[in-house]
Amino acid sequence: MPSLPSLPDLEAAADIVRRTMPPTPQFRWPLLDEALGTETWVKHENHTPTGAFKVRGGIVYVERLAQREPGVPGLISATRGNHGQSIAYAARRHGMAVAIVVPHGNSVEKNAAMRALGATLVEHGDDFQASREHALQLAERDGLHMVPSFHADLVAGVATGWLEFLRACPQLDTIFVPIGQGSGIAAAIAARQALGRSGVRIIGVVSDAAPAYLLSWQAREAVAAPVGPTIADGMACRVPDPTSLSLVLEHADDVVAVTDAEVAAAIRLYYRATHNLAEGAGAAALAAACKLKDDPRVKGRVVGLPLTGANVDAAVLRAVLAEGTP
Repeated sequence: MPSLPSLPDLEAAADIVRRTMPPTPQFRWPLLDEALGTETWVKHENHTPTGAFKVRGGIVYVERLAQREPGVPGLISATRGNHGQSIAYAARRHGMAVAIVVPHGNSVEKNAAMRALGATLVEHGDDFQASREHALQLAERDGLHMVPSFHADLVAGVATGWLEFLRACPQLDTIFVPIGQGSGIAAAIAARQALGRSGVRIIGVVSDAAPAYLLSWQAREAVAAPVGPTIADGMACRVPDPTSLSLVLEHADDVVAVTDAEVAAAIRLYYRATHNLAEGAGAAALAAACKLKDDPRVKGRVVGLPLTGANVDAAVLRAVLAEGTP
């Protein structure tokens, strides 16, 4: 079982993050309370410099890498978008070159954002796993530092947002956390444990088009699963990360799946209730809470939802707001 970072470890990560960005807000929205029938708080990780929570992890990872390995020749990683933006954002601050491998058909606007941050984009494969394997080959060929999708420094960085949320809202009973490669839910677990808030339930959320973590949760061991088309591209994981999966199996309270239709409804609800944009994965926590609104873990409880990202393509948003599911 991997060890979780201590509170001093997370505070040190928070010091690094705060040098670059302020804390993001958490708000209670009356129309969300009405929709869920209970007190609901949203952590607005859509208000970071890249519009998503992962930038916290990139900031901490690259800062510590620069201290450990000054003069690193360049970075490479694989992504569906937000992880790549986080690494590109942090690398630019340190003057590092970065290449990002994305699958064919990746979000046009996330690709544009990564390029705007100075990343060289390489398109390869039909899903994240294929892109990741290609990035590893390029790292070895070109002598680049491969930034993984899951690492202790990434988790510590992302956990700084959960420290903010749990401290600002000590009354939270249940939190929902979308799962891609697992840094988000591992960070929520780390912050909960570091703060001694073991009474807060953590429910992981996957797309039913990418059920690897749900199947692994049910089997109590790693299960790979094919990934189908989904608007929640940030959750499109085919092979669970072994470290994050071990933390989920040990510390999470449940894992549930949501459909694209449920995610689309949550995107519309966020827009109408808060006038915030949410990408597919960013709305997954709300989709799961709506799905379980009559469950005793939600009904009558104080619910916490991370709006993990706002980087939705205009064409997708247009179709969703027109009551469709792209």
